[in-house]
Amino acid sequence: MNTQGYIELEDKYGAHNYKPLSVVISEGKGVWVWDVEGKKYLDCLSAYSAVNQGHCHPHIVKAMVDQAQKIALTSRAFRNDKLGLLYKKLVDLTGYERVLPMNSGAEAVESAIKVARKWAYVTKGVPKYEAEIIVAAGNFHGRTVTIVSFSTEDFYREAFGPFTPGFKIVTYGDIEEMKSAITPNTAAVMLEPIQGENGVVLPPDGYLKAVADLCKENNVLFIADEIQTGLCRTGKWFASQHEGVRPDVTVIGKALSGGMYPVSAVLADDAVLGLFLPGEHGSTFGGSPLAAAVAVAALEVLDEEHLADRATELGNYFMSKLREIEAPMVKEIRGRGLLIGVELRPEAGGARRYCEMLQEAGILAKETHDHVIRFAPPLIIEKETLDWAIEVIADVLKR
Repeated sequence: MNTQGYIELEDKYGAHNYKPLSVVISEGKGVWVWDVEGKKYLDCLSAYSAVNQGHCHPHIVKAMVDQAQKIALTSRAFRNDKLGLLYKKLVDLTGYERVLPMNSGAEAVESAIKVARKWAYVTKGVPKYEAEIIVAAGNFHGRTVTIVSFSTEDFYREAFGPFTPGFKIVTYGDIEEMKSAITPNTAAVMLEPIQGENGVVLPPDGYLKAVADLCKENNVLFIADEIQTGLCRTGKWFASQHEGVRPDVTVIGKALSGGMYPVSAVLADDAVLGLFLPGEHGSTFGGSPLAAAVAVAALEVLDEEHLADRATELGNYFMSKLREIEAPMVKEIRGRGLLIGVELRPEAGGARRYCEMLQEAGILAKETHDHVIRFAPPLIIEKETLDWAIEVIADVLKR
């Protein structure tokens, strides 16, 4: 079957909740993917930073195959011999005391909201069902009903109410507005250290530290959604660390499995995650032996291959070279590590057509918020490959 045949199959039988580029990928290795016609592309999206380690990393593949041949799922009704090892690995790497395993990033965000509310009632003493969580405009934490309840993207909300109450929205990067929003009923502040889906938007320097300090002063939990920014993508294990911040709760996913399996987690100390009682929260697949084995291997690759250092070095190089491109339609280039956004001027006609031109030239990237091209290649990319990519990108941006 050719490309068009696969596209027609998807369009005929699948829900139309995505608008992908017209490429049908059938194979991937490292930073490269191939379509069903055999054409080779450089992956500059990394499945929204889920493939930081590169496609089909042999160490992660081996861990997955070995475990799948033993046992994949026990449910949490019984213990397994892999989950405790994942807990220990995450605790040793991050310094948090406890881990709650889930599957998707949105599940982990929902779990963080849930435990923050319980903390507010049990520990802080907020009157029952009056807890509030402060979020930022431009946020993207997933698309469940509760999460879109506090989205500022009208399209995500338009036909899906009624919505979950208990959220306040403030301007991203405005610490004074954050101060004004906090009340005695505030349970938590939840932020992305960099807003990826909003166009790779970085807050002002010092903002995350100011938020963390404000939360501490007011007995409020600081929750960092590091699903896209965490696990070495920005040059540190967590993007919050660029300002020396240790959030009370950190949510991770995506690269936690190297793209091999849905694995996410909530990280916090005992004072927060220790509040859950047996039966209050759970997941059949969360913490499965297969998920745990894959996640341990994925973390080993990030650690042993020093991918945070690579993200810093290559990200700085990539951005510096992009900024040298003289392209009149480029408004701004911003990012941290290997999470980079190229914002185009309104008269450029939208980022989608540039992504289509990049696809034709052998690079896969994706637009976000109409006018931004996001570049986030696997962290294992070589400098020589980046040099080739920069030449191609320069040619496309100048058109």
